[in-house]
Amino acid sequence: MIYLDFEKPIQELEEELEKLKAVAVKSNVDMSKSISEIEAKIHSKRVEIFSNLTPWQRVQISRHPERPYTLAYIDYVTNGSFIELHGDRTVGDDKAMVGGFGDVDGQTVMFIGQQKGINTKMRQIRRFGMANPEGYRKALRLMKMAEKFNKPIVTFIDTPGAYPGLEAEERGQGEAIARNLLEMAQLKVPVICIIIGEGASGGALGIGIGDKVIMLENTWYSVISPESCSSILWRSWSFKETAAAALKLTPGDMIENGLIDGVIKEPLGGAHNNHKETFETVKQEILNHLATLKKQTPDERINARIEKFSSMGVVHDLNEITG
Repeated sequence: MIYLDFEKPIQELEEELEKLKAVAVKSNVDMSKSISEIEAKIHSKRVEIFSNLTPWQRVQISRHPERPYTLAYIDYVTNGSFIELHGDRTVGDDKAMVGGFGDVDGQTVMFIGQQKGINTKMRQIRRFGMANPEGYRKALRLMKMAEKFNKPIVTFIDTPGAYPGLEAEERGQGEAIARNLLEMAQLKVPVICIIIGEGASGGALGIGIGDKVIMLENTWYSVISPESCSSILWRSWSFKETAAAALKLTPGDMIENGLIDGVIKEPLGGAHNNHKETFETVKQEILNHLATLKKQTPDERINARIEKFSSMGVVHDLNEITG
């Protein structure tokens, strides 16, 4: 178990519990009462800490190395029936972006998402979930395939941003993301977008235009990361906690501003503490939204989708201001 800095009180109690259990086994003495008391303290402390998380602490949880990634969600939701599809048919296969068809309780669904990698080698291969232009073009190819066969689309968003390398810009990173925004807004099939970790900048938005955009409880969604915001405004990462609060990037902030459609509750302590419960909750959320969206006609979904995103933010008519 990896503990974050604000989880130190829980870590100390967990260590005390392990020592007590070891003593009980070694001495063959019944210490169940003491063990139960410490377990109760751990639960109480966890409730106390996770009921009062700051925006920066939620950012930390979203990056927890034991937190499940896209392929883990897909594998559970599809019960192992997922068939990954590769390549953008132009440049190559971007390992940071994964996608393919899978069966969810008898329904065929196209899944697309960023995959960060589960160990050091895979993180390098997948570039920590930062996709190149061919990744976004692969995603769009799969979306159009899903539309052709009238299959719904579910995207899992978990990226610190699109890959910022020179070669990505040379191959049209901005155009690839912009094309996805345009095309996703007009897809005829249901589209559900779920932020399962980090949702940063256009890298997240490139697969984030959907009928339903939902965030897990301990995730964030913003145009820029707190560290980058801090470095731009204060020339230092030292103000990242202040930046996180100012960016209004938590699920609660996003709901309040009308930018997402819902929040998925996580197990106490975060998704990394109970993968199976998290997977099951996400699966039910997908099934519930698909049932609702399938009742609408393609035109109804497209019009509602465009209206939703068009109404975000504040627009001023220049003639009204000057006149």
